[in-house]
Amino acid sequence: MLASTVLYGLLAFASTACAASPKKQIKYEVVTGVFAQDSPSTDPNTFNFLTTNFGLLNRTYPSDPTSPDSKYSTQWQRLNKYIKYLNKEKKTRYTLLFLGRHGEGFHNAAESYFGTPAWNCYWSERDGNSTTTWADAKLTENGIVQAQAVNKFWASLLSEQKITPPQSYYTSPLYRCLDTARLTFASLPLPKKSPFVPTVKEFLREGISAHTCDRRSSKTYIHQNFPDYVFEKGFAEQDPYWKALMAEPSADQDIRSKAVLDDIFTHDDADVISITSHSGEIGSLLRGMYTLPA
Repeated sequence: MLASTVLYGLLAFASTACAASPKKQIKYEVVTGVFAQDSPSTDPNTFNFLTTNFGLLNRTYPSDPTSPDSKYSTQWQRLNKYIKYLNKEKKTRYTLLFLGRHGEGFHNAAESYFGTPAWNCYWSERDGNSTTTWADAKLTENGIVQAQAVNKFWASLLSEQKITPPQSYYTSPLYRCLDTARLTFASLPLPKKSPFVPTVKEFLREGISAHTCDRRSSKTYIHQNFPDYVFEKGFAEQDPYWKALMAEPSADQDIRSKAVLDDIFTHDDADVISITSHSGEIGSLLRGMYTLPA
């Protein structure tokens, strides 16, 4: 995938089962054979979603015979009908997820400049140096260009492929994701019933480490810079999770990733959802539900 801008498209299904407790348990799985990312032959280091239609495979769907105009529809239009077809099943819900990583941030550029050993051992725990700030890193010029390229790609898919855009948008509270989401979606000609009004969710953040790039800004600062964004209920003014010289175990990250997915799927019935996050967090979101075929 592109080095700094990853967009992972996948069709997932969530099924609910009642356990001993009254709270429903949600199980997530991925419908394989829809996107190229499912194939073991797809090299994640070279895969480029901008040149492969988000990785959407050119194939038929069981729902095609039910659509008289299917042979005149685009692959994305037929996928949308397939999702509606699948969602006729009870107790199982199918959702198309677009999981997008932020563009290149100043922390990424700093690590490349100093080298990973020096970055991890020294520079990452500083707010910046005499020329650059990477605490809650903003996008570099290259990162902005990357996000704009994705915006252009979405625009072409909307006009030419008639893709169904996300009906809901969620983002990490870190600045690089907030800005990537804005640059990607804000200027698109979206349906009035599904405008770009993302919800900022604390648990979509990157794995928390001692690196200052993982420390978010205050709620007030985020609102000042992204006034149209909505905060999830209970979003604190100051970052309640980042602590100097402390790191979040990967198992803990997976637990809160499952929690944020459960929260989204419990309160949002959209068929198409966009999540703008981080490579590490996207990996965590996928770990509990995604296994490549042998």
